[in-house]
Amino acid sequence: MNKNKSLLTKLIVALVLSFSFIATTQITNTNSTIQTVQAARKLSKRERAAKNWIAMRESGGNYYARNGVCYGKYQLNINYLHGNYSPKNQERVANNYVYGRYGSWVNAKRFWLSHHWY
Repeated sequence: MNKNKSLLTKLIVALVLSFSFIATTQITNTNSTIQTVQAARKLSKRERAAKNWIAMRESGGNYYARNGVCYGKYQLNINYLHGNYSPKNQERVANNYVYGRYGSWVNAKRFWLSHHWY
């Protein structure tokens, strides 16, 4: 009986620790998304220049450009836009994509220069 109680206690502790880890990870992800959006509002001159450079290469700066499944100023996959093709949503989604994947627009431009896509 003691052996079963001990095993049950260990199992409960393991579950509690697992759920607390998941909750902490979700809070961290939410905070990093908020920081990404906030960082995008305060772009440095280099970041703005790199962002504009990519937009010009991708669409000529046109929010309504279309190429297959890619749409808008940054030629984002239409699935990323979730049916909202507005310029405001394109800016938000592009910033989240670039900061999530490359860490900065400057890094995204560097990648674009070597691969001709980002």
